[in-house]
Amino acid sequence: MKLTNLMTYLAENPYPGRGIVMGRTANNQAVIAYFIMGRSENSRNRIFENTEDGIRTRAFDESKMTDPSLIIYHPVRLLPNGLLVVTNGDQTDTIRDHIAQGHCYRHALNTRKFEPDGPNWTPRISGVMKPDGTYNLSILKSMDGDPSCCCRYFFEYDAPVPGTGHFIHTYQSDGDPLPSFQGEPRLVELGTQFNIDSLTDTIWNSLNADNKVSLYVQFTDLESGNWEYTITNKHR
Repeated sequence: MKLTNLMTYLAENPYPGRGIVMGRTANNQAVIAYFIMGRSENSRNRIFENTEDGIRTRAFDESKMTDPSLIIYHPVRLLPNGLLVVTNGDQTDTIRDHIAQGHCYRHALNTRKFEPDGPNWTPRISGVMKPDGTYNLSILKSMDGDPSCCCRYFFEYDAPVPGTGHFIHTYQSDGDPLPSFQGEPRLVELGTQFNIDSLTDTIWNSLNADNKVSLYVQFTDLESGNWEYTITNKHR
């Protein structure tokens, strides 16, 4: 698969929607990034804030919140067994609950499907990173816009190549209705030029200025287990 320049890829796409990056830097840092975008006032009226086990979305101006059903959730949760779950919806909690019952993330996602927001039928994208830096990505989407069929795709990376990662997002680009992401997660470069601050800046500055809302980036040292994160909100 061709290595994609993440900055160029994002800069050329006005509306990739919500996106997850997982990978490993050349100096053995496990990386996750999650961003959200929005076109409506309701979607844009959000921020990320940290919680005891990750982050949640919250309305920036509570008086302007009209429908919280698909936009308020916990995108990132760290589970007691060390798994890090990142998703674009409340399936974060579905994965957490099923793993607590002794099942796997696939078992959890087989109980879910795309979002009920026709005619877009927004895909549900999810990622699970293990303590050793290996990771899984998945997408649940309608079959070419037909809500009668849910297609579930799972991508598992058991030996991430240092300096690379994978990027999956909800929409191919802007449109009406919004076209769902197609193909495999994009292989992106996470080489020695990136630390947590430079990767945060690269992603944030590459997202469309009108549509970007919030960004979370986390680096974990795979030798020590120490981790750090950044939160960037358009509404500060």
